[in-house]
Amino acid sequence: MSEGESKHGPDSGQEVKPESAAAAPAGQGVSSVSPPVSMVTQPPAANTEDEEEESEDESEILEESPCGRWQKRREEVNQRNVPGIDNAYLGMDTEEGVEVVWNEVMFSERKNFKLQEEKVKAVFDNLIQLEHLNIVKFHKYWADVKENRARVIFITEYMSSGSLKQFLKKTKKNHKTMNEKAWKRWCTQILSALSYLHSCDPPIIHGNLTCDTIFIQHNGLIKIGSVITWARMLLKAEEPSLLSVANVTTAVDIYSFGMCALEMAVLEIQSNGDSSYVSQEAINSAIQSLEDPLQREFIQKCLEVDPSKRPTAKELLFHQALFEVPLLKLLAAHCIVSHQRESTV
Repeated sequence: MSEGESKHGPDSGQEVKPESAAAAPAGQGVSSVSPPVSMVTQPPAANTEDEEEESEDESEILEESPCGRWQKRREEVNQRNVPGIDNAYLGMDTEEGVEVVWNEVMFSERKNFKLQEEKVKAVFDNLIQLEHLNIVKFHKYWADVKENRARVIFITEYMSSGSLKQFLKKTKKNHKTMNEKAWKRWCTQILSALSYLHSCDPPIIHGNLTCDTIFIQHNGLIKIGSVITWARMLLKAEEPSLLSVANVTTAVDIYSFGMCALEMAVLEIQSNGDSSYVSQEAINSAIQSLEDPLQREFIQKCLEVDPSKRPTAKELLFHQALFEVPLLKLLAAHCIVSHQRESTV
């Protein structure tokens, strides 16, 4: 199976943790995996040496791509249980000198992969063709087929600035409210990416759009990631448990976007206890707390129970809640049109 590669270089938040930190006790930071050190028995110099050794372990190169450009490090990237990705590690693009994410999709048996090899190639070739400012870049992929197993490895842009979920939590912690202009900018960028995906032939359904899979850069640029969920759905559509999933439409992404837009507006939607499940009552309460009637209507349209009644991403881009022509510009446009008509008479 031939390797796929994008023509463009990487850009730049997934959370990174050392692989050895997996067994660390709850509450202990994942960026440092050395055991507690007594200040009495260990001098500061030793601590520094330990940290240097630990840093060297984390940056150890475990594997390289067949072409030698991409390197896999020991550090894991926390993909927050993104469906479809079995393993994710911090990697390095040796040509551009920037960090990337080394992702792995595992196949239980070699024969299962061989049966779908052409389909795998077609799916990942489509992902490499994606070019949009607000979508995390998919750089390259290749297959690694061994006697008893197979995996597809693909390289994606590393988002170092953090997820939208993290940003919202920090904002709420500081007792701040969401700026209306920022909310509009974010919604517009997310919808632009969704409109692009949904206009592909065939349409690409994100399938896992949450504030955890939306990333924000330091300059305010929004990027959505984890489009691999769509690829996994296509590759696994034959499984009985996923037959219904294979028939999903772009309306699924619109509902998910509506939930993200609501969460961005109110900063947090109260879930049901320790569960991540959000009740309809909590959703309705959050919507009613919004002061702007246009914003309420915008979100309610996205959350229509009947998928066929939900607007498209393109239609939402021109909703009054986001797209509002200032009155003076509107009057100026009418004057220009009227003048042109008079000139032709």
